[in-house]
Amino acid sequence: MNDVSIIPYSLQYQDDFKRLNIEWISHYFAVEPHDLEQLDHPEIYVMPRNGQIFFAKIGEEVVGCVAMVNTSTSEQGVAEFELAKMAVSPTAQGKGIGKKLCLAAIDYARQLDVKKVWLESNRILTPALTMYESVGFREVLSIPTPYARADIRMEMML
Repeated sequence: MNDVSIIPYSLQYQDDFKRLNIEWISHYFAVEPHDLEQLDHPEIYVMPRNGQIFFAKIGEEVVGCVAMVNTSTSEQGVAEFELAKMAVSPTAQGKGIGKKLCLAAIDYARQLDVKKVWLESNRILTPALTMYESVGFREVLSIPTPYARADIRMEMML
């Protein structure tokens, strides 16, 4: 396998961000309105306040992505980010790309002195949940979410 490179968001990868996420979401679930907000307008829903999107490339092919969304509120006093929109192309799964993306996102949060990273997922996505646990995420009590598919919440304190 060629080396995997992890790179930050650039407008030229906007279509890849949407393509990769629509591919996996529509395979398992239904694409929801909040998905389309983030996928169509990351400059509004992901990138503000140091949000970031990372992409995995093999050669020139974009094969994965993950977003870090700043979900801190001023009254919280603790910086927190959501790890969101994690996707790896079916042709590149099983090669550790999701873990590389996840670790890059966590490292980015540490550089910003973020205290907590959280995510929402679904229990049928066993490989993803196993990977999240392997890097330090732990299941916590779920709270209201805009996603019908989300049935598990996980957090990691940094």
